[in-house]
This record gives sequence, structure tokens and C-alpha cells, in this order.
Amino acid sequence: MTQLQGKIALVTGAASGFGEGIARRFVAEGARVMIADLDAGKARKLADELGTSAQAVGGDVSNAADIEAAVAACVAAFGVPDIVVNNAGTTHRNQPMLDVDEATFDRVFNVNVKSIYHMARAVVPLMRQRGGGSIINIGSTAGLRPRPGLTWYNASKGAVNLMSKSMAAELGPDNIRVNAICPVMGATGLIEQFLGVPDTPENRAKIVAGIPLGRMSTPLDVANAALWLASDAAQFITGVELPVDGGRTI
Repeated sequence: MTQLQGKIALVTGAASGFGEGIARRFVAEGARVMIADLDAGKARKLADELGTSAQAVGGDVSNAADIEAAVAACVAAFGVPDIVVNNAGTTHRNQPMLDVDEATFDRVFNVNVKSIYHMARAVVPLMRQRGGGSIINIGSTAGLRPRPGLTWYNASKGAVNLMSKSMAAELGPDNIRVNAICPVMGATGLIEQFLGVPDTPENRAKIVAGIPLGRMSTPLDVANAALWLASDAAQFITGVELPVDGGRTI
């Protein structure tokens, strides 16, 4: 039997990168998935590829109305989500912290942090009524072992990691589990901004040198972790910051 048979999931930032990997894995394991993404066209294309178990909705996760619309679309298409993955994220370019302008700082925190506030307000009441759920927030190793150059991004992911633990403590009595996945850098669309230099084999090698298992993370690595945390196999797991990092944070 598939691990998420009969489950309903809403995944943000699900048209590419880690989110796409999660959406694909969840559908393969029996879930019905609402693919939410800023790029509505790309989200629809993926939903079409995945078949009747997936649908798509566009929207900006930093906008409360768009989050509410995504949740409503999920409820209308499949029902109240059992699983919500707050995956959508952004960064500023790797650079000295004082060189990051205020608008970029605000965007990083609105997309990475405030989006989870909006999502919680939209889905927690529904999960309470239904008797429980699983919320998975995509944090980062950057929020556990920060390095220079990404100070404000690191801070946003530190907020995500801590927020996940606090949510878990508060929502535990409602049978709502909340966990954070903390990936090390992967070859996603944000890699050049994370590096702050061109994406070359030489520059990637500098990152990989700090990862004991010798490679960057992949969407499948993150998806497998999300699958476990979303499944009944993790029914007693809440409030964890799970590094998916090949040993980077040791």
C-alpha cells in the first residue's frame, strides 16, 4: 500500500525545485496534491503531467488573499488538506549584508516567513475541525549553521526553523504535527544567488567540499524526507528540524 493513500496535500512553490520533487513523490505515494506556485502556467503543466491526482493554482505566498484562494481551491478540488508543505522560498544574492536593499530584505521575509503566518491562519482552523494534520515547513541548514554573505536569508530560515518548533508545541493538543526540513544547497533555480558567483563546476566544488557525503541535495532527497514526515510512520514526530544535508551541519 502506498504511504499517502487517501491523503490530500497542498504544496507551495511546487512547480519546480524541491516543491516539484515533493509533489511528484506525494502523487506517486497515493496523495492528491494541489500544486501552488507563483508561475501558474508551470504549475498547470506539472499538474497535467501528474494526472487526475494533481491540480494547480497560481498565487503569491506573501499575499494573504492568494494563500486563502489556494486553500479554497484545494478544498474545492479534493477536500481539506491533511498535509501542507510550505516550500515556496526566495533569497537575496550572496553579498555583504549592508549591500542588500530594504525592498529585497522585505521580499525575503515576506516569502519565507510571513507566508507561513498566512498559511497557518488559513489551514489551522480547518485542520482543527477535521481533527489533525501535518504541516511541513522547508527551513534550511542556513538557519542552523549560517555563513557570511547570506545573513538576511539565514535569518529568515532561522525564523522558519524556530517557528516550526513553536507551532508544534502550540498545535500538538490539536493533533497537528509541525516539522521543519533543513536542506543543504541544491541545484535549484536559486543556486547562482546562493553562490553569489557564476554556477560553475569549480564554484559548486567549493560548496560540496563542506558536505561529508560529497554532493549537494536533490529534490528527491527533500521529497523523501517530506514523505516520511507527512506519513503515518511519523505520527509521533513533531517539532523536529531535520537536516537533509549529507552531514553539512555536523
